[in-house]
Amino acid sequence: MLNRSFRLEIRTPEKLLYEGEVTSVRAPGVEGNFEILAGHIPFLTALEVGEIRIREGDTPQLLSTSGGVFEVLRTGVTALVETAEWASEIDVARAETALERAQAYLAANEPDLNVPRAEAARARAQNRIKVASNL
Repeated sequence: MLNRSFRLEIRTPEKLLYEGEVTSVRAPGVEGNFEILAGHIPFLTALEVGEIRIREGDTPQLLSTSGGVFEVLRTGVTALVETAEWASEIDVARAETALERAQAYLAANEPDLNVPRAEAARARAQNRIKVASNL
């Protein structure tokens, strides 16, 4: 199999997080995980909380993301993500604290509980811990 490459950009609202030539990228689409290789048909999809796996060569690079939009064009691929964090930069202790806080908030079942917000916080914290452990 040929290891053809394509251009990938990953942007957050604050900065360009990644720009380079890759052989594949795997991302968490709302309909399930998908992988892009060179020559993929153009499409646009929403991303959910999960792991973005980038391959430039033999070693994958991992990012934790909280969702966004993924666009594949003939000229390259762009991921516009709400947040993204390299696996090696994740503060696992902070993520574990956020997970405990979200779980306690959900368990309290207060009348003014914002369940979707607490569940989203729990999912983000669980994802960060998972991505950091995949190093």
